[in-house]
Amino acid sequence: MTAPLDPASGTSPADPLSGATAPAPAPIRVLLADDQTLVRAAFAMLVSSARDMDVVGQAGTGREAVELARTARADLVVMDIRMPDLDGIEATRRIAADEDLAGVKVLVLTTYDTDEHIVEALRAGASGFLVKDTRPAELLDAIRTVAAGESLLSPGPTARLIARVLRLPDAPPPGVPAPAALAALSERERQVLALVARGLNNAEAAQTLGLSPLTTKTHVSRIMGKLGARDRAQLVIAAYESGLVTPTCRSESP
Repeated sequence: MTAPLDPASGTSPADPLSGATAPAPAPIRVLLADDQTLVRAAFAMLVSSARDMDVVGQAGTGREAVELARTARADLVVMDIRMPDLDGIEATRRIAADEDLAGVKVLVLTTYDTDEHIVEALRAGASGFLVKDTRPAELLDAIRTVAAGESLLSPGPTARLIARVLRLPDAPPPGVPAPAALAALSERERQVLALVARGLNNAEAAQTLGLSPLTTKTHVSRIMGKLGARDRAQLVIAAYESGLVTPTCRSESP
């Protein structure tokens, strides 16, 4: 039986029989990419204050971010969209397209006046976004969420901005699930997808539909498999592009 974690140390206490102590999980290796030195310094201080995270590099341009993601062996890049030399969207696209960086996640930082850029970043491969004026604790939670393989899609702005931007006539680039693929989904999977598109996490979607979180997680995994989606961010885009979720009707009735 696995010993419970010690809340003070984050590690398992010594086994009374063997005397062994379970090793603590490796810290999340975070790369900070922002063209403002003071902003990077502030983020670095915040991230370094968390015992489960390490700052392994700081980049002032998108090109530096791509290079450091590889050489610093980062797990996650906190990426500002507006940067010189190579913007955050193109840097995200290059990281997502590099097979050697397959395990690297990107969390985009932005402001509300760049809505269309957020969708471009999600299409490019970002696993989520967060506004720059978020509270410090929320940024740390966001890093943990994305590093764990989940997408971070803030429920408030997600439906509004993606619905508005995806009404533009731009065709989605290769790699985004085709709307026609939704025909392969069951009715329940469509209901789950509609809630994911609103920014709900598995627990919230489960409560809405009267399901267990584990069942909901299974549904999400199957939906991703059927649509060939990389993460929840692409599920959101597919839901809006298919018309499953619209600006005037956020979701189908459960």
